[in-house]
Amino acid sequence: MAFLSFLGRLLFVSVFILSAYQEFNEFGVDGGPAAKNLKPKFDVFSKHITTQTGFQVPHVDVKHLILGAIIMKALGSLLFVFGSSFGALILLLHQAISAAILYDFYNYDADKKEFSELFLKFTQGLALLGALLFFIGMKNSMPRRSKRAAPKAKTN
Repeated sequence: MAFLSFLGRLLFVSVFILSAYQEFNEFGVDGGPAAKNLKPKFDVFSKHITTQTGFQVPHVDVKHLILGAIIMKALGSLLFVFGSSFGALILLLHQAISAAILYDFYNYDADKKEFSELFLKFTQGLALLGALLFFIGMKNSMPRRSKRAAPKAKTN
């Protein structure tokens, strides 16, 4: 059973590991294609936050955001494979931030092609969030094993 659990976690994080590996290989000096795709979406997200809340989002270089995402995916995946709740929390944080920015279906009309594509990817991101929350909940609900040896019976 422990092996199947490990294998399941390994297959789950393969999405994050492969994504981080691809982004790392394409990073270059400007952040690569991921930065080119993220820049306009991050600008729209920043303007949306500013107009809705009045809070000015500080200027951040997009290649630093991509580097942070690569680190979060790699570190979170490594920890998660070995059963760490902290690794799941890192991946959860990454998914919550990236899904809201990357899959901005809310900026399109419902009858547009982009809306349905982005909404589908957003719901897939929500499914990953749900799986991570399920893991954290199950991990925290299991009783901890005692590390003490059981007392031996006395013989007379």
